[in-house]
Amino acid sequence: MLDFSRERDAMVDSQVHTADVTERRLLKAMRTLPRETFLPKSKQAIAYADCEVEAASGRWMMRPRELAMLIQAADIGDKDLVLNIASGRGYAAAVLSRLAETVVGVEADDKLVEKASLALSDAGCDNAVVIKGDPHAGAAGQGPYDVIFVEGAVEETPRAWFDQLKDGGRLAVVARKGPVGKATIYTRSGDSIGHRVVFDATPRLIPGFEREPGFVF
Repeated sequence: MLDFSRERDAMVDSQVHTADVTERRLLKAMRTLPRETFLPKSKQAIAYADCEVEAASGRWMMRPRELAMLIQAADIGDKDLVLNIASGRGYAAAVLSRLAETVVGVEADDKLVEKASLALSDAGCDNAVVIKGDPHAGAAGQGPYDVIFVEGAVEETPRAWFDQLKDGGRLAVVARKGPVGKATIYTRSGDSIGHRVVFDATPRLIPGFEREPGFVF
């Protein structure tokens, strides 16, 4: 029988900490949250592997190091309101809840909303909630947000996400236009959006966020 506690420690020590992730609250969250409970039973044995893991159809957990690096780059404060796009079964929302004041996840599938809600409750993440909605549209009624976090890659970044950021708010997402994506932090300043690329990453595209094909002549 797997010792998941030992697996968590090994994940943090060999994958996350070695990737220059030094945020103590983040390291503690990943060392203590039961990542396996946010996966179907058939995938729990690889919960702490150095790879993406399919949590549900169209929803993949990012590699632990890439997830941690992107969360660290978002610079989440303990008073921040965070929106988690395409929450899947809720693991990223759980990690974010250990850093922020409140986390709102949005997911389109009723069953995933239910599974994520149960997993978050079991993990004691009382400041995180997953609601049903269109990930493209965000959750304007709950915002504006200090941080919007997307676990996965997109080819198209909806304007609605930028509109839901507070002044000074950050959008953390992997922008992917080819085989290698760019983990990017977009920052809103008034009506302007700046950005910086923080590292290369290769998470899978979230279904529905592919670039619309252009006309071919």
